[in-house]
Amino acid sequence: MNILVCISHVPDTTSKINFTDGDTKFDTNGVQFVINPNDEFGLTRAMWFKEKQGAKVTVANVGGAETEPTLRKALAIGADAAIRVNTVATDGFSVAKQLTKIVEDGGYDLIIAGRESIDYNGGMVPGMLAGLLGANFVNNCIGLEIDGTSVTAMREIDGGKETVATSLPLVIGGQKGLVEESDLKIPNMRGIMMARKKPLTVADPVDVAAGTNSVSFEKPAPKGAVKLVSADNLDELVNLLHNEAKVI
Repeated sequence: MNILVCISHVPDTTSKINFTDGDTKFDTNGVQFVINPNDEFGLTRAMWFKEKQGAKVTVANVGGAETEPTLRKALAIGADAAIRVNTVATDGFSVAKQLTKIVEDGGYDLIIAGRESIDYNGGMVPGMLAGLLGANFVNNCIGLEIDGTSVTAMREIDGGKETVATSLPLVIGGQKGLVEESDLKIPNMRGIMMARKKPLTVADPVDVAAGTNSVSFEKPAPKGAVKLVSADNLDELVNLLHNEAKVI
């Protein structure tokens, strides 16, 4: 089985986020970047298929040279090869178009993407990619078993779970539950050294216009001041909840 795992290069959730040029561009200064968490769940599941079924695992990213350390980390975790499409990731459609060319050229059976990335939270790429490829698609995927070309997948739905049967070729939008957090792999020194020798191919982008563009960004309003009320002063607490917070 030939697996492609789509990797987004996203800011660590602990990073301080700022914008420049009149709040029109993301300021990358001092920001630590990581593998998108939903993609890392997918990569970990792909590694399971590699270990149990002998699958070949390739990771792919759309971005500039600054994203290569993130791809190298995926190689250190255990992926066999990496591909970087040499263009800036602008919107979901253009990213899906770039990945479509990678999939068509590589003949992949299973394409694992995260349900969404934690930077823009668009949630568009997996579905668009499946549509462009004419492949089957399971979103919000929290379980995946493959026997030959037959697939049993579990996905999260509102208030429960749904088990579906489908077949390869398949695109999934994975998330937490596809594997548990305790299953995530931390690269060891041997993996890091081996990653340096694994192929990282830089592919030319296809010519595609972005369907949308970001006009401006706005950070959430700062949290208000906290008022502390003595545990013995219930009258004051009720007064504040009723007259200021207006929740009772």
